[in-house]
Amino acid sequence: MDIDYKLLMDQAKEASKYSYSPFSKFAVGAAVLMSNGNIYTGCNVENSSFGMTICAERCAIFKAVSEGQKEILAVAIYSPNADDCYPCGACRQVMYEFQGENEISIITESKGNPVIRKMKDFLPYGFRI
Repeated sequence: MDIDYKLLMDQAKEASKYSYSPFSKFAVGAAVLMSNGNIYTGCNVENSSFGMTICAERCAIFKAVSEGQKEILAVAIYSPNADDCYPCGACRQVMYEFQGENEISIITESKGNPVIRKMKDFLPYGFRI
């Protein structure tokens, strides 16, 4: 399947507008392309009990999984607060878990240009049972 990286990034940008980040002031949006062609979006949602906070990437992935989709092809991550916004360790592991047979692409944006990397660049020895 051909991946429209611009469309995916545009959806991540739109999702970042819904971020609830009153504590960090660091908004993040994510768009996840699943193997069936569906795109799911998510934003970070903070909570005063920090352990209850969820990142944009996991929000989008969990939405997809809750609708029966379990194989990620690509993830776009965007923050209006940072150039080249990378996923945290917890999100890296969740992405690794659902990457399926094909290694996923992770798309960020640097100076307005898409940057495409592979999962192995972020988590070379992820855990999966």
